[in-house]
Amino acid sequence: MIPFQPGILAPIPAAARHLQFHLAPGQDPEAMRATLERLAASVDGEHVVLGIGLPLVAALGRCVPGLHDFPAYQSAAVDIPATPTALWCWLRGEDRGTLLHQGRDIERLLAPAFHLTQNLEAFRYENSLDLTGYEDGTENPQGEAALAAAFTRDQEPGLDGGSIAALQQWVHDLDRFQTLTPLEQDHSFGRRKADNEEIEDAPESAHVKRTAQEDFEPEAFVLRRSMPWSDCGRSGLMFLAFGRDARAFEAQLRRMTGQDDGILDALFRFTRPLTGAYFWCPPMLQGRPDLRLLDMRQPAPCSAV
Repeated sequence: MIPFQPGILAPIPAAARHLQFHLAPGQDPEAMRATLERLAASVDGEHVVLGIGLPLVAALGRCVPGLHDFPAYQSAAVDIPATPTALWCWLRGEDRGTLLHQGRDIERLLAPAFHLTQNLEAFRYENSLDLTGYEDGTENPQGEAALAAAFTRDQEPGLDGGSIAALQQWVHDLDRFQTLTPLEQDHSFGRRKADNEEIEDAPESAHVKRTAQEDFEPEAFVLRRSMPWSDCGRSGLMFLAFGRDARAFEAQLRRMTGQDDGILDALFRFTRPLTGAYFWCPPMLQGRPDLRLLDMRQPAPCSAV
């Protein structure tokens, strides 16, 4: 059995929190490692999913195969920012108050080596809808296909069961979206809101056509676990996708931004990303995240980060 963090494959919860942490300046690698081990001892991989960013891996002098810089991209029409952070915790549950207190406990546990830079509450909207009213994750792989898409396999202990998470906070202009006619809205997504059926004659800019996972060579399947968010008068989608590596996500992002054929995804008419980061979600060992790849006493699994 693949020893993945079970929260990755579990259904979308009613409530969630995304906590991101930067490294405090001047931290000793041994102290960072000790703090990370304390955190791992409290993470079950189900109610709290742990992701480790490239800044922390680099600060420890280690390497995680497949973990690299998030692909920033900027043009006259679109801006894809890269905002790397050291640690990410995805808190999952049914009660918002419980998650709030869990987040406070994690923040205290990580101080002073790490300081909180984002604490964003997310939620499930009806049957996993985006705030635009369209279903998110319709084409998610299922069963064995989901395992193959999301998790590293047939490598080595400490790697097998790991996953690369792509995390982006998208902010929607819902006022702008609501000025579009129902047909324009459907053509932006490439699906009918009424029944979620794909529109065959939708324009090439439709999101479905930009990201059809089976249309890439090789196929670009990811496991999506996105949820809406709302805070201080703004709202949008916390996009979250897991892959055995970053290739599939990056293939979709290139096509969305028109880098392949010059056609921009229609979603950019009313939404844009504010953040973008990759995290390595380690596999599990004896009920806790397996951090052996970050053990400074062992040989690094690759020669460069």
